[in-house]
Amino acid sequence: MSEEIIKIEAVRKTYRVGAVEVRALDGASLTIEKNEYVAIMGPSGSGKSTLMNILGCLDTPDSGRYLLCGEDVSNMDDDAQAAVRNRQIGFVFQSFALMPRLSALENVALPLLYAGVSRSQRLSRARKALETVGLGERMDHDPGELSGGQKQRVALARALVTSPSLILADEPTGNLDSATSEEIMALFDKVHAEGNTVILVTHSEQIAAHARRVICIRDGKIESDIRQ
Repeated sequence: MSEEIIKIEAVRKTYRVGAVEVRALDGASLTIEKNEYVAIMGPSGSGKSTLMNILGCLDTPDSGRYLLCGEDVSNMDDDAQAAVRNRQIGFVFQSFALMPRLSALENVALPLLYAGVSRSQRLSRARKALETVGLGERMDHDPGELSGGQKQRVALARALVTSPSLILADEPTGNLDSATSEEIMALFDKVHAEGNTVILVTHSEQIAAHARRVICIRDGKIESDIRQ
């Protein structure tokens, strides 16, 4: 029997830009099950970034409901959202979002510090995560000593280290050349094959082709939802 990771129902989100109201999401509904591999696409201003922020518990909807692993997170305060993010979601960002003064190992271990895991366990799990993404030999290097592809491997290891319910990646290859992008996407394919639920937000059809399901958003509405 399938297990729902994500269920959003009639979600709406409006922003004010000066005197203008912008409806970023307009009644979006969506279900994503465990171990799905989903790409979310749409033109600039379509609402895909807003949807990602809501799915990642970085923002809350104005109306509608969002259930994450069966828990209603629609109206949580900031502290409760932060706890859910740390427990359930691993993020990978286009900009890598690494701490420049920390080594690769320390960057990967950081979410475990917030989760209250002991230092020895943090470092052990961080080493294993770095080895999983093929960066075992660079774990003592800081981000300034790593290539773009290596930085994104560190970011992916950091996303995996808490064993989250969901990996959420926002334009994960946006700052990488095409050859390195394919290497990173091969890693995402491997992460999915090992049983993880992966959601990619991308404008690239080439990147979306790695997913098993492509959801397109336009004008705040889900325009198409295709399994491939």
